[in-house]
Amino acid sequence: MATIFRDLSYRYQWLYDSISRVAALTVGGEARFRQLALQGLTIEENTSVLDVCCGSGQATQLLVKYSQNVTGLDASPLSLRRARQNVPEANYVEAFAEKMPFPDKQFDVVHTSAALHEMEPQQLREIIQEVYRVLKPGGIFTLVDFHTPTNPIFWPGLTVFLLLFETETAWQLLKTDLAGLLTEIGFEVSKSTLYAGGSLQVIQAKK
Repeated sequence: MATIFRDLSYRYQWLYDSISRVAALTVGGEARFRQLALQGLTIEENTSVLDVCCGSGQATQLLVKYSQNVTGLDASPLSLRRARQNVPEANYVEAFAEKMPFPDKQFDVVHTSAALHEMEPQQLREIIQEVYRVLKPGGIFTLVDFHTPTNPIFWPGLTVFLLLFETETAWQLLKTDLAGLLTEIGFEVSKSTLYAGGSLQVIQAKK
């Protein structure tokens, strides 16, 4: 069942968007959800920004409002076609996040939204290492993703969502200390905040 709902949500943009909007209600709506990872960051017109696993451009659409130098990266040709249609102001690259085709120290900010839970543990480590490589010294990696709820009231909703729309990797992320992994790879975690009863984490880490 999980695979069916998951496949349908990625096949049909309207279904994916509807699911995203409903899930975002726990933090006050989709507009606020998209802002969470960017709070406190200084992004100017010439800031070089990379949106990792950009999908069809939901977060990219917000990033281009701040910077004229935004690149979206995704491994899905279908997602990138949608992103180019939805947000033509950005540049796009088709590639795996664990093998980014960029030189060292290219970006000021790397962002990813609700994507790391899609990765196997080794993939997750490789992606974070790649993010560290492509960031400039002093650059910021900012992310939002699932977290083990600290308020038990949020467990049933998160459980149903993961069972219907996610795979085993999402459950694995709940057991992962992301801040600790970032620190191990070399980042300095400058901000780590929990939302929605602890079921959502936002981390900003500095290279």
